[in-house]
Amino acid sequence: VQLQACGGGLVQPGGSLRLSCAASGRTFSRYMGWFRQSPGKEREFVAAIKWSDGRTYYADSVNGRFTISRDNNKNTVYLQMNNLKPEDTAVYYCAGAPRVILSAIRVSSSYDYWGQGTLVTVSS
Repeated sequence: VQLQACGGGLVQPGGSLRLSCAASGRTFSRYMGWFRQSPGKEREFVAAIKWSDGRTYYADSVNGRFTISRDNNKNTVYLQMNNLKPEDTAVYYCAGAPRVILSAIRVSSSYDYWGQGTLVTVSS
């Protein structure tokens, strides 16, 4: 499975961005997730979606501001980010997990496939 993430960029606080992650190859993943990593920090969970029924899960820090969604026909996952804050600045990674169980979806090591990352900078 190859994951291609895009959509990052520079945005002012309070602004919005939408990230996309297109999957190719053997595309089935039970869950698709977004993680982020800032300099000097560990990679952290942002959001995940269960591919079969679209159930979504969020980190507390982004709940109510970010929305994860999927397009089955395009094998693509999106992360709509609204009301962005400077602390959202990070490299964002999409990831796929064919076998993870619900209790482990917030753990990065549960994911087998990773995109290359796209940088989001929130600054005035």
